[in-house]
Amino acid sequence: MRYEGPIYRPPSEADSLLIQATVGCPHNRCTFCMVYKGLKFKVRPTGEIKEDLEEARRQFGDRVRTLFFPAGNTIAMPTAALAEICRYSYSLFPRLQRITVYGSSQYIVRKGLPKMRLLAEAGLKRLHVGIESGDDEILRRVQKGASARDHIQAGRILREAGIEMNAYIMLGLGGRERTLRHARESARVINEARPQWLRLRTFVPKINTPMLEEVLSGRFVMLSPHQVLRETRALLEAIEVPLRVSSDHYTNYLNLAGKLPEDKEALLRTLDEALTWEESSFRPFFIGTQ
Repeated sequence: MRYEGPIYRPPSEADSLLIQATVGCPHNRCTFCMVYKGLKFKVRPTGEIKEDLEEARRQFGDRVRTLFFPAGNTIAMPTAALAEICRYSYSLFPRLQRITVYGSSQYIVRKGLPKMRLLAEAGLKRLHVGIESGDDEILRRVQKGASARDHIQAGRILREAGIEMNAYIMLGLGGRERTLRHARESARVINEARPQWLRLRTFVPKINTPMLEEVLSGRFVMLSPHQVLRETRALLEAIEVPLRVSSDHYTNYLNLAGKLPEDKEALLRTLDEALTWEESSFRPFFIGTQ
């Protein structure tokens, strides 16, 4: 099986078979991201993808239950090609239960509901969508390429198509200047997009990124651990729709997991307790290299 570029997948896809469908990211301008820099986005030939799937079948037989197609924005590949490899995967792996890809909101919106329904019919079950923030000013500053309105529309398209949305919010992305607005606007977008999962990440400046330069120069003032926890509390407190919450990532200060609304009070109590701890007890500042 072949692979080009960094191998990057969500923690929740740790047990999934990885078969590369695209290389790089078609947007590749987010100022916080270093993953696909230097790579030109391209879609791998469908025949090659099928060959890699066949090789995986020979190696793993019927053990494959979940499949993730990297790289950074596989939803941007032509709909017919993505649908074809989805259908082919189910023909090869009799116990396959789920196919998942990364997909940014702007590419989901461009495809629209009819094409997303075609992908759902082909067996695409879940999209990992980096919302990052519901604050349009933050989204503009980090060059996300999508607005709050795009995120909401993408959520509605996926829900109507029957595809699960795993939405990611990046805690601390607004710095001290916009922390409360970041929490409130992100909650508003989550309430309107209605994802099935909310996955939390904490902003860590990465090497070779514009945001690291902003941090080191003092133009961007990062949140302290307690400030991140307060932002998290404000975010969760303002969410009014049912979903699962997870903070399963090495960047976070606290591991939170539960269902809303039933576990909201318990999650808020956990955050309140953590706010009584000395800040020195949390992980130290570091610069990310991956």
